[in-house]
Amino acid sequence: MALLQMENVEVKYSGVILVLKGISLEVNDGALVALLGNNGAGKTTTLRAISGLLKTEDGRVTNGKIEYKGKRIENGDPEDIAKMGIIQVLEGRKILAHLTVEENLRAGAYVVGRRANLKKDLEMVYEYFPKLKFLRNQTSGYLSGGEQQMLVVGRALMAHPTLVMIDEASLGLAPLLQKEIYSIIYRINAEEKVSILLVEQNAKAALAISDYAYVLDNGSIVLSGPSAQLAENADVKEFYLGLGSSGEARSYRQVKHYHRKRRLLV
Repeated sequence: MALLQMENVEVKYSGVILVLKGISLEVNDGALVALLGNNGAGKTTTLRAISGLLKTEDGRVTNGKIEYKGKRIENGDPEDIAKMGIIQVLEGRKILAHLTVEENLRAGAYVVGRRANLKKDLEMVYEYFPKLKFLRNQTSGYLSGGEQQMLVVGRALMAHPTLVMIDEASLGLAPLLQKEIYSIIYRINAEEKVSILLVEQNAKAALAISDYAYVLDNGSIVLSGPSAQLAENADVKEFYLGLGSSGEARSYRQVKHYHRKRRLLV
């Protein structure tokens, strides 16, 4: 059953800049779905369209529809959408740097008006992120990048979301920290039954833990399918190398066209 569904969604900024060009995707209840693509593909815009944050960037859904639990939410108010159970973890680890770790976590609950069972909710987060418990009285601005990433994911959990959207969880992290973060995201999905829409450039890591994936290129969905199948797709592999044989950057469409032409010549 589709928890979230986007159908032929177009997004424009400032009324003229077309960024999303009729994309359709869905996230089933309890699923972990990856949205892959290089910089500028439209991944963050997709999340903002769902969470209502487009309006902060003078953006708007100009065509198509977004449904959450059967209710239309496109161009809705971000606070109302968050209270419905959709929480976005923004790219770049947006913490409240002057507050402590625990104050940041409490803020996650207050955003959606959850003031009951705070102690129990904190212990849940500390179970997934033991390091945060050790650092709970530390000023958040002094945390490492990996610790800050743990904090923003933990803060999202404090809202008891039904759907968490995570934007570039591995960005700027060392490989061991990336592996740790992804392991925890997988556990949260499996144990808390929280649906997750994971935006990533690191295709290998995202495909390893997700159930289903979409490839976004230049504002359009160009490929989708079960993650295990996409992980073995030759076009996806070459696309995420980032360079063609001649050294120039190429889009997914160029890579796919090259493979199709080569098969015809053989």
